[in-house]
Amino acid sequence: MNAASPSLARQHRETVLRVLIPVGVVVALILIWHLTVTLSGVPQYILPSPGAVAGAMVKDWGTLAPALWVTTQITLAALALALIGGVGIAVFLIQSKWIETAFYPIAVILQVTPIVAIAPLILIYAPTTQVALLVCAFLVAFFPILSNMVQGLKSVDHNLLNLFDLYGASRWQTLIYLKLPASLPYFMTGLRIGGGLSLIAAVVAEFAAGSAGAGSGLAFRLLEAQYRLNIPRLFAALILLSVLGVVIFGITSFIAWLSLHRWHESSLKREN
Repeated sequence: MNAASPSLARQHRETVLRVLIPVGVVVALILIWHLTVTLSGVPQYILPSPGAVAGAMVKDWGTLAPALWVTTQITLAALALALIGGVGIAVFLIQSKWIETAFYPIAVILQVTPIVAIAPLILIYAPTTQVALLVCAFLVAFFPILSNMVQGLKSVDHNLLNLFDLYGASRWQTLIYLKLPASLPYFMTGLRIGGGLSLIAAVVAEFAAGSAGAGSGLAFRLLEAQYRLNIPRLFAALILLSVLGVVIFGITSFIAWLSLHRWHESSLKREN
């Protein structure tokens, strides 16, 4: 019991430091920002102080909160569709080298085509603006998940594949009990990447769409604040977008840790 106490204390200290260091850096940056604005006398319409941004966030929360919810909905829906589509098509592609050769280049073409170039076409053909935004976000988040999943399904240990063949496992048994579990680390990498990209794509698509009104997201509120020279509100909307991105990354990282920390080398703690 006594031997374990120093180890537990050390782990607790590391956890506290892991939280305090990033928080301290953020606080220091905010303090530098405040001092820079205060000492240099920069006008608020060029660079607002942290206090002005906080005041704008409180004052305009009734406008920013619904926009934040719209952007969050589009981002999460696009990520969910990208996960389902990416995993499903990855399983389809690995069934045959000819299938992968025929269809994988189409996914590459969709990925390398700038979303701002095809967003106008999607806006024309989509039934509503919200559907167009969802499609744009889906297309950007889809390929990283597909690419990582294909790589994971193709990276299974050949000795294990031979063992499954030796015991007469069917193709679906091999897929469910070997290939999918073995590809989980690759899938989690795609999940983290896709989460951030879906948010970026949702914002870029809304910029391209120029959607306005009650159903608009934070991207429109950014443009609106820019046109009105309401720079504190612009910074407030930008901070909300950043916080949303950090939250999505934190959730996806936690899901990855929860899935891998008991068995995969990337999440196991080294003993030395």
